[in-house]
Amino acid sequence: MTYTQIAIFAVLFAISFDLYLFNTQLLKRKVFWTSYAIILGFQLLTNWWLTSRNIVMYRPESIIGLRIASAPIEDLFFGFALVLGVLINWIRLEASRKQ
Repeated sequence: MTYTQIAIFAVLFAISFDLYLFNTQLLKRKVFWTSYAIILGFQLLTNWWLTSRNIVMYRPESIIGLRIASAPIEDLFFGFALVLGVLINWIRLEASRKQ
């Protein structure tokens, strides 16, 4: 399985968890997208720093090849899934704590 496939699956799972399985509906909230825009800026900066200095390298056959800020586009997909997943769990844990 390539990094591209893993990143796409991660995004699809995170979206499914948010909208259907756990019904947190984060993707429908303006506050999520505002927060994600802030996180994305720092993710791009970090990705650029790590990949432009060859601290983190990717095998060409494992990625699409499209890069943003020197990092593969898959990093943005995977980062999105991670952020969404963490926030979904944060909301779920907070709700269970209040019960």
